[in-house]
Amino acid sequence: MRVLRSADHKRMPWKNGKGETVEIAVSPPGSSVDNFDWRISMATVGEDGPFSVFDGIDRTLSVLSGEGITLSVAGHAPITLRRETPPYAFPADRETHATLVSGPITDLNVMTRRGSFTHAVERMVTQELTLQPSDHMRIVLTLSDLSEVEESILLQPWDALFLGVGENARLSSASPATIYVIQIDAITP
Repeated sequence: MRVLRSADHKRMPWKNGKGETVEIAVSPPGSSVDNFDWRISMATVGEDGPFSVFDGIDRTLSVLSGEGITLSVAGHAPITLRRETPPYAFPADRETHATLVSGPITDLNVMTRRGSFTHAVERMVTQELTLQPSDHMRIVLTLSDLSEVEESILLQPWDALFLGVGENARLSSASPATIYVIQIDAITP
């Protein structure tokens, strides 16, 4: 189990140069936006416009703050995402246009290289969460003011907890906390 502190997240320009991304985790470590296997990041979207295109990548987007965003993904009906809506999965290599509902948003992006990795993103609001040992790699992102892991590690807002295969954790908070649990799996031939 490893804590990924928000102060240590890497900041970099968007692939299309129209904003900034805060990278929470990437594999392999140090890979660029062109050659990652999987990547978890946050970004502030401050204006309407196109999303960056990532060839061969599957993407899931969640709204962390702000009023919401409407995504128009080529081949899909437009969808409006808000903080309370479930994460939305779509192919990142399709032309995608974003229209803000009312002002800037911050989003969570989870991306995996199609054919090599898969992912799932779950949003929950809870005071307690127990993650049993599993065959999956998991990253837990907390939006709460304070969470406690195993009664000894404190997570601040935007911190993440990285759980490798077989690792477990128990999270608790004094009040209901918004938590995202991201599961990433390698595809074995």
